[in-house]
Amino acid sequence: MTNRFRSTIIWVRIFRDSIGFAIHSLIANKLRTILSLLGITIGIFAIVSVFTVVDSLGRTIRKNIAELGDNVVYIQKWPMAFGPGFQWWKYIQRPEPELREMNDIISRSRTVEAAAFSIQGQRNLSYKTNSVNDIMVLSVSEDYEKVRTFEVEEGRFLSQAEFRSGTNVAVIGRKIADDLFPGETPLGKTIEISSAKAEVVGIFKKEGEGINMGSNDQLVLIPLNYARTLINIRGSGVQPTLMVKSKTGIPIDEMVDELTGIMRSIRKLKPIQEDNFSLNTLSMISNAFDQLFVTLNIAGFIIGGFAILVGGFGIANIMFVSVRERTRIIGIQKAIGARSSFVLFEFLFEAVALAVMGGIVGLLLIFVGSLIANTMMEFKIVLGLNNIILGLSISAVIGIIAGFAPAYRASKLNPVVAIQTV
Repeated sequence: MTNRFRSTIIWVRIFRDSIGFAIHSLIANKLRTILSLLGITIGIFAIVSVFTVVDSLGRTIRKNIAELGDNVVYIQKWPMAFGPGFQWWKYIQRPEPELREMNDIISRSRTVEAAAFSIQGQRNLSYKTNSVNDIMVLSVSEDYEKVRTFEVEEGRFLSQAEFRSGTNVAVIGRKIADDLFPGETPLGKTIEISSAKAEVVGIFKKEGEGINMGSNDQLVLIPLNYARTLINIRGSGVQPTLMVKSKTGIPIDEMVDELTGIMRSIRKLKPIQEDNFSLNTLSMISNAFDQLFVTLNIAGFIIGGFAILVGGFGIANIMFVSVRERTRIIGIQKAIGARSSFVLFEFLFEAVALAVMGGIVGLLLIFVGSLIANTMMEFKIVLGLNNIILGLSISAVIGIIAGFAPAYRASKLNPVVAIQTV
């Protein structure tokens, strides 16, 4: 038998015996074990719960951005990204986008695949005795379906002929359909939009509530030319927007550069004049959320860090008590040949086991909490594998840090003195 093989067997036995001693100590001192777990449990719960919610939010927002189109530029009066130092007085003087500008862009651009013009406003809807208030009514031009990604679950989308003639038809969201038409199909029925009427020809596929940017669940979509017969599309409060989609293979930055030149030319801006329009991309929203998520993650670490710090001191204190109580046993172990490394590993493992057990309890609380939250809302919170590994890793590291000093102290005890300890 080689020395390396013999050494391996010895270490396996040390590992097995260390685990046995540690587990026996934890079971024998249940109350002390539970109290020492609380700090770690609370800390891991605080940190990982924030990370879990942030990851779930980020995943939902990225999904929404993909559905809205990450290759779409929104030409608007206001920038999407607000923040400190936002000069609203400068933007309020800008002109609103106009339908004619969309036609000019299509005729001049080499990077644009499709473009659509939209206006929107809050309106009350009704059908017979049922009504819903403050619903977003979106009026769009005929190439809207080429720019935005969506699904019609029942019925159909608006036809080109209906767009051009301004027929009084509408596609409504699933939530509106359920509220106005409980127990019956909305297709072919006529709803009232304030004082106007529109026939329902389609229902958008349900997207779910929660954190949805541009969700169609509570949206009514009608042809722009129909809206023009009802309101002044160049009036105030209609929030006109030009949506421009790039051709396949064209980087969005390239289209933004081209659109900047075209819009400046359309509005006859001199070289020294600033842009009087905003070219908004959904990456601006994503970047703003990323900064918010970083802040939330830091806050989670700070809040959870204090709890973990308290838990770490608790584990260290418990381990020092454990060393004192088992001093005689440590002396006997060393007297019959146990190495210092055996004693060190035994107590270090016990500290890590305590911390990891606290972390597991914290993760279980998050998992149960996410299940409860998911039954109460449609926004899904998922405890991912990366956050589970993070929680367990933090717990193990805290266990090592908190348990090293008492474990080292135990490993350096003199066996003769330790055996004589009462």
